[in-house]
Amino acid sequence: MRFEFATVGRILFGPGTLKEFPPLAPTFGKRALLVSGRSMELNKSLVQQLEGHGMSVSVFAVEHEPTVQLVRQGLAIARQTQCDCVIALGGGSAIDAGKAIAVLLTNPGDVLDYLEVVGEGKSITQPGVPLITIPTTAGTGAEVTRNAVLLVPEERVKVSLRSPHLLARLAVVDAELTYSLPPDVTASTGMDALVQLIEPFLSPRATPITDALCREAIPRAAQALPRAYGDGQDSRAREDLSLASLFSGLALANAGLGAVHGFASVIGGLVSAAHGAICARLLSPVMAANYRALQERDAESPILTRFDEVARLVTGAALARAADGIAWLADLCTALAIPRLSDVGLTRGDFPWVVEHTQSASSTKANPIRLTTEELMEILEAAY
Repeated sequence: MRFEFATVGRILFGPGTLKEFPPLAPTFGKRALLVSGRSMELNKSLVQQLEGHGMSVSVFAVEHEPTVQLVRQGLAIARQTQCDCVIALGGGSAIDAGKAIAVLLTNPGDVLDYLEVVGEGKSITQPGVPLITIPTTAGTGAEVTRNAVLLVPEERVKVSLRSPHLLARLAVVDAELTYSLPPDVTASTGMDALVQLIEPFLSPRATPITDALCREAIPRAAQALPRAYGDGQDSRAREDLSLASLFSGLALANAGLGAVHGFASVIGGLVSAAHGAICARLLSPVMAANYRALQERDAESPILTRFDEVARLVTGAALARAADGIAWLADLCTALAIPRLSDVGLTRGDFPWVVEHTQSASSTKANPIRLTTEELMEILEAAY
């Protein structure tokens, strides 16, 4: 048995933990770039607290998915203001942008020099400036992952910077920051977390540590998501979703993902739909295809029994089998009003291009089995 487990330097988890951060902040730097989402009130409060502890703060707003150009803009501001640390506050978009900016401040060249697939894919060799991640959604787990997902519109794909140097020095996970999320965002981000727990659990790269994280968090996410969707002020459900999101980030960073995210990275470059919603709609069809392919082509695979375990974890039924779990997850998408791929702008004419690029996507490499072109087309049709 051999495996690696890498994560952030420190994690603060729990309701109200954001209040613990400002006194700690000056230990990371004196001139911060606050890379932030759309919560102006939260930004203003945090900036005032940080300034009260002797820091200067420049704010860089991320109002949409981060692109190469947006990262360049953030870098220019950070260099102009001589920032020596980055605080990423928001959803996955703000956190991924913050991670990219923090590491590119200390590594020479342009973001495309290091970007996979459409860039040169060079290794990031130097640690970035100290990075603090503070999620305001419960879904991406980006606060503890070692990649930063960027949209490249001209190539019509989402691709990543990848390096252990993208890991934050501190992640502050405060479920109270998620209470105001609307139901549709709760649904899409929560389903993203659930997918990011199931895919690492079914991955050939799974380890005893990632297995433990997934077994603990999958039932929490499955039970909490419908409750938080129905009542955003359900504090226990919000806390369980924040924990599930955190654990999903830890799991995917160390065990990989699968074809769901392989598809989502490609489709996300074609349509302007929530990443988590795309993943959610693909989850059941991908699981069904993987299960059939393993039965037909690798019947001795130990991963097959894990599909039954996933079913027991999500349904809570001791005798549940793989088909029960796949059906339960499909029903959950319906209950959460997750749109079908046909509803978000994807066309059947896009299918061949999507399948071709999904086969070479980084996430697809950790799928339980290599799926054929025909199987990938059937998945798209089932989610359409």
